[in-house]
Amino acid sequence: MGRMSTDKPRGRPRSFDRDQALERAMHVFWRQGYEGSSISDLTRAMGINPPSLYAAFGDKERLYLEALGRYQQWRVELIAKRFGEEPTAEAAVRRLLIEAAREFARSDVPRGSMLVFSAMQCPSDSLEAKLAEHRAGMRPILKARIKRAVVEGELKRATDIEALVDFYRAVFQGMALQARTGASRKRLLAIAQTAMRAWPRRGRVSD
Repeated sequence: MGRMSTDKPRGRPRSFDRDQALERAMHVFWRQGYEGSSISDLTRAMGINPPSLYAAFGDKERLYLEALGRYQQWRVELIAKRFGEEPTAEAAVRRLLIEAAREFARSDVPRGSMLVFSAMQCPSDSLEAKLAEHRAGMRPILKARIKRAVVEGELKRATDIEALVDFYRAVFQGMALQARTGASRKRLLAIAQTAMRAWPRRGRVSD
């Protein structure tokens, strides 16, 4: 999958690049979680002072949601692009898992998925409802590609689309959690390859 900038801020300029500051905040939240990221952690990484943070983003919760939205947009756009490049749903899902295994184990960004990690340490019910909306972002893309596979005859008409979508989302999320707790790239790739053995056999359109 694609790479995101990890450049560190230099000093504390009087004016700042809001987009760049948001990306730096995203990496802090991704690495440390919502509760584990203090205002001082965030302002240090963003290269601004607390008043500038509040003026530009409102408060910590709104900054977190905006950072998570940035991460989700990057991830969803990338997945949609990759799915469009593959000739079959099976190839698309295989690529999703293989590239996730490599991405989740990278050493230059926090391990795992920021979206999945957000489910592990949510501070409030109100914030959780908003986070759940973000985490559901990949599901429509996966479902649409599997439905297309049924229409085109790659999968049988009797395929349980919802179950297949939920299964591969669970695998993806599980790999992210495994990476977060230290699973190696080799181990994650093995999980991806094992999961693809569960892919339904091809069927004719008339099945």
